[in-house]
Amino acid sequence: MPEMPEVETVRLGLAPVLVNEKIDAIEQRRANLRFPFPERFVERLVGRRVESLSRRAKYILGALDSGETLIMHLGMSGSFRIEREDEETPGAFHFERSKIAAHDHVVFHLASGARITYNDPRRFGFMQLARTDKLAAHPLFSRLGVEPLGSDFDSSVLARLFVGRKSPLKSALLDQSLVAGLGNIYVCEALHRAGLSPLHEAAAIAGPGGRPTAKAKRLAAAIRAVLEEAVAAGGSTLRDHRQTDGALGYFQHSFLVYGKEGAACRRAPCAGTIVRVVQSGRSTFYCPACQR
Repeated sequence: MPEMPEVETVRLGLAPVLVNEKIDAIEQRRANLRFPFPERFVERLVGRRVESLSRRAKYILGALDSGETLIMHLGMSGSFRIEREDEETPGAFHFERSKIAAHDHVVFHLASGARITYNDPRRFGFMQLARTDKLAAHPLFSRLGVEPLGSDFDSSVLARLFVGRKSPLKSALLDQSLVAGLGNIYVCEALHRAGLSPLHEAAAIAGPGGRPTAKAKRLAAAIRAVLEEAVAAGGSTLRDHRQTDGALGYFQHSFLVYGKEGAACRRAPCAGTIVRVVQSGRSTFYCPACQR
């Protein structure tokens, strides 16, 4: 499933084409994706102008001039394709994304003449509509935690969240009610950069009274750095992720631990070896020698 940097990359690609544009027409080619489309989906979108395009965790949010917000989730294989007239948006096409008509489920026709097509072979993505002024209370968002790329995310916040938590550090970081949008790949990478074991209790990074320790400071800085670098690289392409111009993400070439089982640790001056363990059914990659 695309993680937060991949979703942010898609948002950045859509924004120049979609923001401040009116939706002239919509082709809805099936009744459902992971969930049924909202009632009167097409009717509620046609004629509306997209005022802004933001992201919350792994959701892309298009605020409409009707007072509603279009909520979009990519699922495991969803992608958007931007086309203008008879010409597809230029880009570095390393290999073709799915363009099988059966997988093109929604097509947005914009007043500018551009078309935005949502393609999803596995149909685990979805689209919903919700009142913009009630979005924070929506079931999808009401229990989401702090944004790791937000201005209010730092070591103090992280320490307060983890006070008294006996769950493993990696499990706590993947808890969306604590930190929203972090996924398996980037948690493994951030913990390695911070030199922290994914197996230790989350509470270990919090000092007395919930004050941040040196570990919390290293971890908060590593999380932000890994995510910012991943967004700049266009995300990580492991299977289905593509940017809106068809280009692959390249951050997977910067992985230090994820998928590197048996490789030498590259965190100088460590001479350890990357191992893989399973936590809550998910693979964790780390170096026991330098992540303590």
